[in-house]
Amino acid sequence: MHKNTRRFLLAGDSNLIGQCKKFVKLVSRIFLIAHAIVSVSLINSDSVSRRFRCRNALTQSGGKRSTGYTISTRNHKHHVFGGGAAHAEQVIEENKTCGKILTVLSWMLVILTMPFSLLVCFKVVQEYERAVIFRLGRLLSGGAKGPGIFFILPCIDAYARVDLRTRTYDIPPQEVLTKDSVTVSVDAVVYYRVSNATVSIANVENAHHSTRLLAQTTLRNIMGQRPLHEILSERESISQHMKALLDEATDSWGINVERVEIKDVRLPVQLQRAMAAEAEAAREARAKVIAAEGEQKASRALREASEVIGDSPAALQLRYLQTLNTISAEKNSTIVFPLPIDMVTYFMRASEAAKSNQI
Repeated sequence: MHKNTRRFLLAGDSNLIGQCKKFVKLVSRIFLIAHAIVSVSLINSDSVSRRFRCRNALTQSGGKRSTGYTISTRNHKHHVFGGGAAHAEQVIEENKTCGKILTVLSWMLVILTMPFSLLVCFKVVQEYERAVIFRLGRLLSGGAKGPGIFFILPCIDAYARVDLRTRTYDIPPQEVLTKDSVTVSVDAVVYYRVSNATVSIANVENAHHSTRLLAQTTLRNIMGQRPLHEILSERESISQHMKALLDEATDSWGINVERVEIKDVRLPVQLQRAMAAEAEAAREARAKVIAAEGEQKASRALREASEVIGDSPAALQLRYLQTLNTISAEKNSTIVFPLPIDMVTYFMRASEAAKSNQI
């Protein structure tokens, strides 16, 4: 009894294992077929749909106008007449049909491999990220996805994550020859972020690397157009001008330059010594001018004081008493008393009388 039950269970397990193996083989074959079809489609799409851009053109040749299509590749341009243009449109239509077939096959693959396919189809992006989805090499309509969960089809969808947070780039020191032929080393810092995820992926190969190279060249160009004194004194205006140029140039890349700051301007050692000597000489000249102005003001004040004292003898006596008070306040072992005012006045009158007698 127990042996029969055991044999039955073993037989059931073997049947289940066999069915699982068959299912895995079926899924593998479907996946390989879909992968081969996708590879062929991508090669065809890249060689025709993406490399060739068809547009109506009127060409002037020998005074006659002819209607055709200009097909542009990466290295050549061709003008196609009549049947060539129709063939290009036919190829595009075939690619669309092939894309629809591959989409249906991808959905079938998702349904057959449920629920394991859900682990591959559902993706998550953070609040500061966006996902740009390409289906068969073309941008998926609807723009970038996120934040949160989004759905992709296996084998035909590919996506790229784009970080929207502000990035900081320290521009390495750049050797610049200024307008007045002075060699200086200048470095700066640039704050930028991705403002349009789709454009930053579709319009430029590497938006961050391109922005950094452009920041270096822009810094050298701006510094080379200004003299040294403007570079040292007008850093804020230089930063604003550089920000405007970078923001305008990177707008087509989906990049927004938020701020630019000039960090340091390093001068040659000889130029630093010369500027220091010039500054020291300027300070000494200003000090001499200030001292001369002070002496001039003091002499004027002394002359005015002498005129006041000469007109009023009481003012001279008051000045004499103030001098004695100042001397007594100082703790000196030796005190020299000036001559009394009366004696000085007597001598002054005597000298004036002698002068009048001589005359």
